[in-house]
Amino acid sequence: MIQDAQGHHLSGATHEGAATYDRAVRAFNLVHGDSIGLFDAARETAPDCPMAYLGKAWVFTVANDPELRTRAKALVETARPLNLNEREQAHLAALSHLCEGARAAAVAVLDRHLMHYPFDLVAHQGAALTDGFLGRFHWVRDRSARALPFWSKDQPGYGTLLAMHAFGLEEAGDYARAEAESREAAELEPLSFWPHHTVAHVMEMTGRPEDGLGWMAAREKLWSTPGHMNQVHIWWHKALFHLELGQYEEARTLYDGPMRATQRPVALSLTNASALLWRLDTLGCDIGDRWRELADLWQGRADGKCLVFGDIHAAMAELRSGQEALVERRLEAMHRTATNGVEAAGLYRTVGIPIVEGLTAFHRGAWAEAVELLLPVRFDLCQIGGSHAQRDVVNWTLTEAAIRAGHRDIALSLAHERLAQRPRSAPNRRFLRHAEAIAE
Repeated sequence: MIQDAQGHHLSGATHEGAATYDRAVRAFNLVHGDSIGLFDAARETAPDCPMAYLGKAWVFTVANDPELRTRAKALVETARPLNLNEREQAHLAALSHLCEGARAAAVAVLDRHLMHYPFDLVAHQGAALTDGFLGRFHWVRDRSARALPFWSKDQPGYGTLLAMHAFGLEEAGDYARAEAESREAAELEPLSFWPHHTVAHVMEMTGRPEDGLGWMAAREKLWSTPGHMNQVHIWWHKALFHLELGQYEEARTLYDGPMRATQRPVALSLTNASALLWRLDTLGCDIGDRWRELADLWQGRADGKCLVFGDIHAAMAELRSGQEALVERRLEAMHRTATNGVEAAGLYRTVGIPIVEGLTAFHRGAWAEAVELLLPVRFDLCQIGGSHAQRDVVNWTLTEAAIRAGHRDIALSLAHERLAQRPRSAPNRRFLRHAEAIAE
């Protein structure tokens, strides 16, 4: 009986295929290395191994890109008639839900599955990232907390699961434990995306930009290698630290250099560019033709049907590049989705559409209208997915809209709220100065 590195039986595997599959899973978990190429190699040496197909399907589905979702569906259907054991059938069921846009249903399958298979790192990673798109990373904390007692620290992959737990802690506001566990995980898995990323989040959320830049610099040789598949997001975090320090030109330089060089034409990657340019734009920085270049990359990458988070960020690029007609078509698609009964319908109706309409009003200079659209949804932002740091772009926009609309009470309230969390933040201090300058 051929097993993977965590001791699970691999149906249809060969010894060579299983070894390659383990390397693919490790690359998937670390977000470092060519997981797609390795899953392909595993399929070539073990064409009857369903997990070689389903593993690659996981890589595609968690990219949350319409084109890649279609390719994932083809892989799932190829695996379906193969001989699958109980564990593999759970992956097939979860991926089948995901390919139809039913994220919550997919996670429900994985949650139950991981109670029986706590060592299944592919399932842990798939569930963690899918929960991220549902805006509920605290589920990652709880799910990994259920599994960790079954692991030993010397077991292969322990650092990966510990790092996932740490990120769940960070998103739940348990910053001290999150940082401690992430630093431990970073020692165990120095090339892993997760622990380095979590410490960056902790330092962002606790207002420690100098520490954040130091953390980035000390480990740059580890996270900036060509094999790191999501380094654009780490560069984005570094740019945010510069914004917090009022170093706007440094942030723009990072966009023009390593962010442009490492971003990929998929939705999950392009959101970083939109989020940074939007912040810089509202700060009055000259963006030039960067918006048009980015809007072109967004074409076909968010379709108004499944990924609210992607649609919001695509709309930013379309608006600021002067292509409002594209946003109108996007809103039409979002309205259709909001009424068709799919899982995402409620998300588009309650948060997605108001946010894109609010961004549109902001772009047009209808500041008061933007406030009226964005203010009611600010406490439901978790529904769009992403982290606290990522979703903050909406509250940032709301605060700036309130200032430009002359709504002194709202602007002051929002500025003080932001400063309570990060009192040394240059953008937050700027918000307060501008709010105080509004005539009473």
